[in-house]
Amino acid sequence: MALTPNTISSKRAKKNVKRLGRGDGSGKGTYSARGLKGQKSRSGGKGGLKRRAFKAQLQKVPKLRGFKSQALKPETVTFAQLERYAEEGVEITPFYLKEKGLIGSTKKGAKIVASGELKKKLEFKGCFATKKAAETIEKAGGKLVY
Repeated sequence: MALTPNTISSKRAKKNVKRLGRGDGSGKGTYSARGLKGQKSRSGGKGGLKRRAFKAQLQKVPKLRGFKSQALKPETVTFAQLERYAEEGVEITPFYLKEKGLIGSTKKGAKIVASGELKKKLEFKGCFATKKAAETIEKAGGKLVY
């Protein structure tokens, strides 16, 4: 059987559209299924959201104050993680941290946070660090280059 527009059938039958205002014999004439008087029977009287007090409801919702910054924040790396994964004598960069699986992306950068203990002598390059983390790195004999 050839596939032509007249041979294609849909899974559900096509629903006939209500033809309104086409004479009294159609069954939908005179008032065109709108009933008698009232706002809903008039043309343009179906302003649904206005009629359902949408504006009043919208005014009850509190305004969202402020904004959420789109700026990328650096991913955090703790001393505990570094103690576990970093090797002494290796230069630690965001690429090295990504390779070790400590950060997801190098685009955001990496920030060293002073959480846990650092005993290894590590050299950081291109990483951010908190004040306390920078002090601890220096104490352990490491180096922090931005």
